[in-house]
Amino acid sequence: MPNARADVEAVALLAEPVRSALYEWVVGAGRAVSRQEAAGALGITRALAAFHLDRLAAAELLVVEYRRLSGRAGPGAGRTSKLYRPAPRDVSVSLPGRRYEIAAELFARTIEQLEVQPPPRALRGAALEMGEAIGAAARLPTGKRPSQKQLREALLATLAEHDYQPHVRSGEIRLENCPFHTLVDEHRPLVCGMNLALIEGMIRGLGARRVAARTDRRPEQCCVTIGSASP
Repeated sequence: MPNARADVEAVALLAEPVRSALYEWVVGAGRAVSRQEAAGALGITRALAAFHLDRLAAAELLVVEYRRLSGRAGPGAGRTSKLYRPAPRDVSVSLPGRRYEIAAELFARTIEQLEVQPPPRALRGAALEMGEAIGAAARLPTGKRPSQKQLREALLATLAEHDYQPHVRSGEIRLENCPFHTLVDEHRPLVCGMNLALIEGMIRGLGARRVAARTDRRPEQCCVTIGSASP
């Protein structure tokens, strides 16, 4: 398990501009990417991309996997490629040290004891209210009515700003990251319910009436997906 020193070293790696840009690009890609793709995206050589990507993987900021990009198997399927995707590791550096995750864990345990079916009504209400305030703050300037495209772009920007890593796939907004990942394994119903209410509030605050959030649990990703609202 990474310790505080390992976290400091990981953050220090990102002080190098090219390495930092590579890491941000891989995170933003929302899928495993090859060295060649990363090099092309940043306009650098494949060798330089490979060097920095491997350094990030050694620091456990990226995870390596091997796969044939052709999708075929057997003779003629092509060589196996080395691919990189974001690691599910949390990196946090605070001086002096802080332990907010312990407080969050205690809060979660206490809340779960209040009602059989989390999240409790009070938590859902608070999450909706906070989400609505976030959405209202990001709302487009008043004047002419914003288009659905403008509202969608504002929603994507708001979700990205709050570390959900949104990506549009097949017309839906998928969230590649859960900002509350540390609590999910032990308190999934509670965290997923809170997440859903928070994002519903953002949508309401923005006034994006043609989209709706729903629970959609997928491994290593946020439990919420945003699609078209029912008529």
